[in-house]
Amino acid sequence: MNTIHIPSLNTQRLTLRPLVPADAVALHRIYQVDGVLRYFPDPQPPPLERVERNLLLQRAHWEQHGYGNWGVLAPGQVEIIGWAGLQFLPDTGETEVGFLLDRPFWGRGYATEVALASLRYGFEKFHFPEIIGLVHPENLASQRVIDKCRMTWVDRKEYFGIELLRYRLTRAAYEENQHDA
Repeated sequence: MNTIHIPSLNTQRLTLRPLVPADAVALHRIYQVDGVLRYFPDPQPPPLERVERNLLLQRAHWEQHGYGNWGVLAPGQVEIIGWAGLQFLPDTGETEVGFLLDRPFWGRGYATEVALASLRYGFEKFHFPEIIGLVHPENLASQRVIDKCRMTWVDRKEYFGIELLRYRLTRAAYEENQHDA
């Protein structure tokens, strides 16, 4: 069996750490919260068994690609408050930045913080020409996060069976943003 070291990342206020099987219970609870999955392709909360299976698939994603999603820990929390990271999209060959947080943690800048950390990891560890962000057209909060990450709108395109807004951050724009920071 392949063993891969999944790093932990620290932002100003948060820790992104490897997802573990025990996180399934917290994620399952988060997925039940009204509105959390509203803009996802399937807004119905998955059963616990599917959450457990998805965590195993996430581990396999890390082993295959060297990146994936992390669990997000907030100050004073012992359970993860959501996930964030990078996903390879085999249908298009793109890498997407994504995030999902429990409702009590919305509106605090946490999503921007974890998205920026994920983008930094992707561009500094890999040679991606660009990383995309996909957002439901009605999800204004996630659009603001993407804007704060200096991702630019590209087009509307179907992913996962629904039409989404596609944004991107190119390596050149990322490097310019780092130089300006």
